[in-house]
Amino acid sequence: MNKRTFTKEIQSMASKNTVKVLIDGKIVTLSGYESEEYLQRVASYLNNKIAELGALPGYNHQPQDTKSTLLALNIADDYFKAKARADSMEEDMEAKDRETYDIKHDLIAAQIQIDKLKQELESLQQKKQEGSPAGPSIHKEAGK
Repeated sequence: MNKRTFTKEIQSMASKNTVKVLIDGKIVTLSGYESEEYLQRVASYLNNKIAELGALPGYNHQPQDTKSTLLALNIADDYFKAKARADSMEEDMEAKDRETYDIKHDLIAAQIQIDKLKQELESLQQKKQEGSPAGPSIHKEAGK
């Protein structure tokens, strides 16, 4: 997001937007702190839902209050399905964060172990160079 877009979003959040939209063949004035583009998307969503329901057999013969109820139920259904998906994604993200934390912890522990082993190896190599017995050694006898 560039500075100009960010500034425009801040300004539009601070002031109320009013936009005329077409919903179900009627001009409706929407007002809110969201951007005009967002309000247009909301109207478009409603129009798509109305068209989707209108394509169902018998829907157009229903009383207006039944149509309104069916529209509200379909919108609520979309909302709860989207919320369930978002919640599931949030849980997945939290699980992945925990897994990442555990992996980083294991990596740090492994790095510490590697560092200790390197120090031990250097110490053993230094003792070997000095001619000191470094610890148990294995000698291979010829012919056995």
